[in-house]
Amino acid sequence: MAQTLTAPKVKVDRAWQLYIDGKFTNGTSERILINPADGKPLCKVQEAGKEQVQKAIEAARKAFDHGPWRKTTAADRAALLFKLAEKIEENGEELAEIETLNCGKPLRESRFDVADAAACFRYYAGLATKPHGQAVDVPAPSVTSVVREPIGVCGQIIPWNYPLLMAAWKLAPALAAGNTCILKPSEYTPLTAIRLAELLEEVGLPPGVVNVVNGLGPAVGQPIAESTLVDKIAFTGSVKTGKIIAQAALSNLKKVTLELGGKSPMIVFADFDLDTAVDYALFAIYANAGQVCSAGSRLIVEDKIHDEFVRRMAERAGKIKVGPGLEPDTEMGPLVSEAQYKRVLDYIEVGKKEGAAIKCGGNKAEGKQLEGGYYIQPTLFTQTKPNMRIVQEEIFGPVAVVQKFAGEQAAIDLANDTQYGLAGAVFTNDVTRAHRVVHALRAGITWVNTYHNTYNECPWGGYKQSGWGRELGTYGFEAYTEVKQVNINIDPVPVEWFKK
Repeated sequence: MAQTLTAPKVKVDRAWQLYIDGKFTNGTSERILINPADGKPLCKVQEAGKEQVQKAIEAARKAFDHGPWRKTTAADRAALLFKLAEKIEENGEELAEIETLNCGKPLRESRFDVADAAACFRYYAGLATKPHGQAVDVPAPSVTSVVREPIGVCGQIIPWNYPLLMAAWKLAPALAAGNTCILKPSEYTPLTAIRLAELLEEVGLPPGVVNVVNGLGPAVGQPIAESTLVDKIAFTGSVKTGKIIAQAALSNLKKVTLELGGKSPMIVFADFDLDTAVDYALFAIYANAGQVCSAGSRLIVEDKIHDEFVRRMAERAGKIKVGPGLEPDTEMGPLVSEAQYKRVLDYIEVGKKEGAAIKCGGNKAEGKQLEGGYYIQPTLFTQTKPNMRIVQEEIFGPVAVVQKFAGEQAAIDLANDTQYGLAGAVFTNDVTRAHRVVHALRAGITWVNTYHNTYNECPWGGYKQSGWGRELGTYGFEAYTEVKQVNINIDPVPVEWFKK
């Protein structure tokens, strides 16, 4: 008999509905969500049909074109976002537990995500009132300025690995700039997005400004991307889906931001402390069970320390406590769904067939607490080759591959040998080499002697097929604005370009 797990404190057996034009409503179908910790039904959630998606789009359009939100001052928008940040913190433990139940991550990670989501709304609340235009010195009698205005209606499609935080990354800058939004959470993890809609209602957001529509990509995401009533689409997810969305967005040449996949390198030179490097490597790949777009999934290790690095990495990875996210001693939770669980196990089999060697893990994790759940052992592959699928393709699970190098340029070449360019890190005590290597990495987010640091103040996005544009920071705010040139003639007299 399976061991009794820690009972949740929050109630998820309740109505989880769509949020359209300021009202919670049922959808045209219903989905049973599965708890990834035990594979059992968690709750039911409403999903939208084509007609409801259109209503959400029209509500956002009406709210932008004729509602009060666009005319709201930056100070008033900021005040509302500050209130929302406070609401998130007030309900922080509830939100964290819902997040853990829905997507499986350890409660300690969910708590961090909730705090970061509140900080994101607070950052953009502060940014909303800051200067965003330019005054231009031009010949009299013109007075010329450049202003930033909201784009309009924004379709926002978010993934399942950071449900609440990704909603914050999308909504916070869009609302701060004065836009209206249609948010589509992942069909696997919509719960905290729906709870966030309830908090937005509590703080007084006008109807139609934010609409939350749950459902599958083809039924919900595709119509949003194709709609000519939508002015911008922002998507976080796979490269494959990102390309489909980019094609759909051509319907009216809407603005597009894409934050896509990664196969990020972590380069370790021999002069760096080995135990510290291993510690960061564990965090880089096994945090959130490797379900992180910027995960350090390729460990590029100098040949002088390769064998000892692998030995210590495997030893520590084998000690990671895998279990249900609500259990206080759990260090790594389950994967989000059965589909993702099978996908990662398939990749492990691919790695074996390709000839890579498994130094730890390589199987589903088993135990009394793990029965029925989607658990995979922390896995480490060595003896890899650059053309292997497990080296080139994003696995999105707790699977790391080790590559060996001799010489700085070889490390750079291995690091850049991928279609992706989201993130990368270098570990060395040589500050000059650190500068050389980190600037040689073809990636949008880089670290020296650290990994996974994320700041709301800094841009997030990648090179190559890791996406278009940037989120977060002032860059993320500007991505939700249009730039307008304003010329005012303060002394209007006939120009007399043509003779009378």
